[in-house]
Amino acid sequence: QRRGLRLSTPAAIQVTVRDALNQALDEELERDERVFLLGEEVAQYDGAYKISRGLWKKYGDKRVIDTPISEMGFAGIAVGAAMVWLRPVCEFMTFNFSMQAIDQVINSAAKTCYMSAGSIAVPIVFRGPNGASAGVAAQHSQCFAAWYGHCPGLKVVSPWSAEDAKGLLKASIRDDNPVVVLESELLYGVPFEMSEQAQSKEFVIPIGKAKIERQGTHVTLVAHSRPVGHCIEAATVLSKEGVECEVINLRTIRPMDIETVEASVVKTNHLVTVEGGWPQFGVGAEICARIMEGPAFNYLDAPAVRVTGADVPMPYAKILEDNCIPQVKDIVFAVKKALNI
Repeated sequence: QRRGLRLSTPAAIQVTVRDALNQALDEELERDERVFLLGEEVAQYDGAYKISRGLWKKYGDKRVIDTPISEMGFAGIAVGAAMVWLRPVCEFMTFNFSMQAIDQVINSAAKTCYMSAGSIAVPIVFRGPNGASAGVAAQHSQCFAAWYGHCPGLKVVSPWSAEDAKGLLKASIRDDNPVVVLESELLYGVPFEMSEQAQSKEFVIPIGKAKIERQGTHVTLVAHSRPVGHCIEAATVLSKEGVECEVINLRTIRPMDIETVEASVVKTNHLVTVEGGWPQFGVGAEICARIMEGPAFNYLDAPAVRVTGADVPMPYAKILEDNCIPQVKDIVFAVKKALNI
């Protein structure tokens, strides 16, 4: 302050998820010379989804590396680099293609710290688009949250907003464990408000902590990634009918912040989980089981309800695709079912 006048400070701004991820990578590449990015088209082409736009020109060939179309090969190179305390960020053009590198992700990255009695850390990030996009059929539309969330040794995050994307990616790069960052291609171009705090180069979001996006009293909605937005839309619709939904953005799949979910269920007495993945052994199934086994079960007034993707490989035709992905109307129906209205 000077002469009683308050100096202006940056206010909240609109930032797309794409730009938030780009900021996170830029800031971490600048902060730590051990960080490097590798993957298909990440350098000279600026990334298949332009997440790495401008980074190759700024940091050069040694820090932003184009790879051949060989996920097993470049994921293995990245894991080896992490074992000698570099901090690779390994981009998969889609997480469906991470199946080509599953041996490296699980057997090499996830298990090494435990099997070496803690003497070998593997500080690596595997990131890229996960789940359904639009019109890309079964081989490009699968959600791997349940797959990777199943595996001890990995941390798994699933951002929704621009702040989620920036804060969780930065935290993942700084973490000494292998972290899987599951992004949504359909969110890349979506703008979100980014607070003044989130614009800081030191802004990180703790891995393993959920966020309550909307307060409510009648039912708890829990989701991650793009379905968080659907839940907020459904909550807006239901509020006009006198139903107040509490919306929880899970943010992290593993370790799961079940305490935040339990506290909400104790308050609302009802639970609906929402995810784009398949129902069997899914994220929602795990949440329901944890609530069943814990103290919040005694507060439930009705069975928990899951809203999931259809239990089929993703069809190509748009009308079929729309019917395979949870929509706002499906969430509204599930809430009314849980509340018996």
